[in-house]
Formats: sequence, C-alpha cells, structure tokens
Amino acid sequence: MRDEEFGFRPRNNTSLQLAHLVERITRNFEERRVTGAVFLDVAKAIDTVWIDGLLYNVTLFNFPSYIVHTISSYLRDRTFEVFFQTASSRRGMKAGVAQGGLISPILFSLKVDMPSSSHQVDVDLYRAKRPA
Repeated sequence: MRDEEFGFRPRNNTSLQLAHLVERITRNFEERRVTGAVFLDVAKAIDTVWIDGLLYNVTLFNFPSYIVHTISSYLRDRTFEVFFQTASSRRGMKAGVAQGGLISPILFSLKVDMPSSSHQVDVDLYRAKRPA
C-alpha cells in the first residue's frame, strides 16, 4: 500500500490523516500560499472495479500464481439476489469487489490509479467509516 493511504492499516487511521491535512492547510494559509483541495468520494466506485483489469494489475505486481488464483476465485462468479414480495431474481455480478470484505480495500487500491505526491501536490487517501 502507498504511504498516502490511511484508514486501511493499524496506526494510520483516518483521524490522523485529517489532522495532517488541517495542519498543512493552516501552515499554507499562514505562509500566504495558494491552497486548494479536491475531495473525491469513491464509495460507489468499489462496485465498478473491472475484475479482469484488477487481476491483470495483480500479475503486474508479481503476485505468486496461487494468490492470483485465490483472488480470481474470490471475485468471479459472484451473484446477488433480489426479493420483492413473493418474487425473487438472481443475477451475476460482472464488476466490483465485495463490500465489507477484509481484502476489498487492498484490491480496490491495486486497481485505482491515483496520482502520486509531488513537491507542489499532496495526495492523501483515506477510508471513512461507514455510518452504523
């Protein structure tokens, strides 16, 4: 995982990342630097991850073949079922990683290409907790 990713690992929680962000913005304002922020909510994007593209990325990272196979079996041939009154319908899922799965945030991170930090741009990634 990238150093910029918080909320996925122990000791790198979302509150710490937000504190860093507030500190940076405050410092930039004090130094009269032009400062902007872009916030992207990718909550729904986890449902649209292209599975073949994700598996391709996993092979680019030289994961052992048994792990690629395990991830493939975790992602492929998933279904969902909808019930309404007395009828139900089962459909296959063609994209996305399982929400709530322990490895889903990592798999999502392997597929999503985010820019890297540079001397003029800071990239901060964090996962907000879902409301109860």
